[in-house]
Amino acid sequence: MKSLMLFLQCVLQELEDWCHTSTTADFKTISRRVEREGISFLTISLSNFGKDFEKSLDQGFVGSDQFHGFRRSGGLPELFQGFLRLVFARGSGRILDEPSIDAIFAIRQLSGLFAKMEIPCSEARVSSAIQRYVQCEQEVRASDAALDTNRIKGFQRMGALLWGNVFQRVDEDIYYGRLIPKHGPGATADKLKGNLKWVQREWPERLDEEFPFGDFLIPSYRFLPDLSNLTFLEPGQERPVRVVTVPKTLKTPRIIAIEPAAMQYAQQAIYASIQKSIDLDPVARGLVGNASQIPNQDMARIGSRTGTLATLDLSEASDRVSNQHVRLLLHNFPNLFRAVDACRSRKADVPGHGVIRLAKFASMGSGLCFPMEAFVFCTVVFMGIERSLMRPITRKDFKSLLGQVRVYGDDIIVPVEHVCAVVEELEAFGFQVNSNKSFWSGKFRESCGKDFYDGHDISIVKLRQHLPSRRQHVPQIIAAASTRNQFYELGMWRTAAFLDALLERVIPWPVVADTSVLLGRSSVLLNEFSYADIKRRDPDLHYPLIKGMKVSAPVPSSPLDGYAALLKCLVLGENRIDDLPLVNAGHLERAGRPLTVDIKQRLASPY
Repeated sequence: MKSLMLFLQCVLQELEDWCHTSTTADFKTISRRVEREGISFLTISLSNFGKDFEKSLDQGFVGSDQFHGFRRSGGLPELFQGFLRLVFARGSGRILDEPSIDAIFAIRQLSGLFAKMEIPCSEARVSSAIQRYVQCEQEVRASDAALDTNRIKGFQRMGALLWGNVFQRVDEDIYYGRLIPKHGPGATADKLKGNLKWVQREWPERLDEEFPFGDFLIPSYRFLPDLSNLTFLEPGQERPVRVVTVPKTLKTPRIIAIEPAAMQYAQQAIYASIQKSIDLDPVARGLVGNASQIPNQDMARIGSRTGTLATLDLSEASDRVSNQHVRLLLHNFPNLFRAVDACRSRKADVPGHGVIRLAKFASMGSGLCFPMEAFVFCTVVFMGIERSLMRPITRKDFKSLLGQVRVYGDDIIVPVEHVCAVVEELEAFGFQVNSNKSFWSGKFRESCGKDFYDGHDISIVKLRQHLPSRRQHVPQIIAAASTRNQFYELGMWRTAAFLDALLERVIPWPVVADTSVLLGRSSVLLNEFSYADIKRRDPDLHYPLIKGMKVSAPVPSSPLDGYAALLKCLVLGENRIDDLPLVNAGHLERAGRPLTVDIKQRLASPY
């Protein structure tokens, strides 16, 4: 905790110089609160302060219902008041005509610095999150039952207009047997790891109806005898998804559902076809393409400057997309409808609640969760726009709104003139718009990890781990190295120097390019590193070799041979792009996610 407080003090002092104010009282206040409340003040209370600040920027004034738990003076919170007075008028709390961009950045940086630290939640918070997951299921069922006939018909019509061409191509891929499945690197409900996923021992009968085992589990029917031990699971015997929690913030964990290997295998086949079809459709590519987050970020920047675009965020987004929503969307495409239904897991094993039947389409962890939620959200968004326009929408309207409407996961961008109707429509379909992270009134916008005010990038750096004190603290060292370089790129060089001094006490910490295999510091003076750092030169190419730490994450041993090895090679060959291999040459010997991450001292190029 002491190192975190010293780090915070350094950040405070650098930002006070930026804004020509004093933070002495701020540090004393934070120190007292941390002494009483512990690290939760840094990770939760300060984070809530930042959310209220963002909402104040959006509404244009500091509301009386904001900044709970923080003392006030002159209508503004006492904490960070030196910065706040550069943004809001003392007394009225109204935003200034020309607020300080540096002060806005400073308040957000200080309040959000520790918000994303990966610290395990208390058992009570984990239990509460799990209970919320189960409660969400009940709310999804209630929302499905409350959906009126007119909205159902409108949703089907709008979905057909938007995605008809995309879904038709995928439907044809399924009909003509052009789907190519593959396994991902993640965990599975049946706990198969690495190359063992290619040796399937379970295959649901429901899945076999659309994905025949002879077509998907062996290279050809010549190898049919190798599947003599394959167990076919009747619907009642199907393995449920395994619901688990992973660290997100100290306030609440992230809940994901780990799919069975067989289901994930088929989901990836449909996902690949969907992505290919989206890329071939200019409208779909402009509205929900997920090749890059940059379009959303650019639109958020434009929205912050012009005020014409709103950024919306949904709470529990994936868990509120119901199976009914997806079935309505696909009802005109029988092959795709049956294939998606066949590879959707219907039950979940929830800690403390046993196995429950799912009303949601899928939780995070399904290969089809991300694209299907984007299709559903975008369809509802255009229903809201249509209602706002008070006339039927056409394909011509879709094209005219490219660059103004975009959905990436649960990050939604829409024109401000239609935002009220869009929000109302989203809520009618059972989705919850997160008011703390949705902006359209002021000049603040946020989307896909980037934040803007009046066209200025005010994105901040977040510390993900505790600061390291020994070489054995490998995850903390890697995180601190990344944090240091992010601060350096922001121009906060005093903060970067603080982390330099900390890391130099733990590991060799040379100046390197971001292309180097060594952990090291970014610098505009890369070509002027000390010649004392050079230990030798490469015997063939003669470039300098310096001492540093290299991250080592060995891929686990997972030998694969026989029909399964041939199947993997054929599948990967079909999935190749531009003749580039998808895996390394030893993929039949080693596969899966690394079990451990270490750092080892090596001589390597700084470039």
